Amino acid sequence: MKVTAEKNEKVANMIFASIYPLYLNRLEKNGRTKEELNQVIKWFTGFDQDALQALIDEKVTFRTFFQKAKIHPNAHLIKGVVCGYRIEEIEDEFELYRQCRRMEKLIDELARGRKMEKILREEKK
Repeated sequence: MKVTAEKNEKVANMIFASIYPLYLNRLEKNGRTKEELNQVIKWFTGFDQDALQALIDEKVTFRTFFQKAKIHPNAHLIKGVVCGYRIEEIEDEFELYRQCRRMEKLIDELARGRKMEKILREEKK
């Protein structure tokens, strides 16, 4: 599927605080914890627990969330399909949408029981 400017804008304007509980609920149903979710988000964005909670409390949009994030240098290693979109085929002009899908891919892997050391990608030596 192709990302459109409208789709990108819709995601950019979504409130992170309204989606976070959905991520958490999905993970808890699969036996994972809030701490694990926050560990994955911290690896991807650089936000520690306090920074993440502040963003939730401020009800920031995904646009602001990703503007403030320090995306992990190994984020390019996150590949695959999420919601019908192949991450590595999302155009550069839709960087925010790509980051959102990358984070969802990590959360999806966590929900499916993948080991944390596989989720938190490292360059092959």
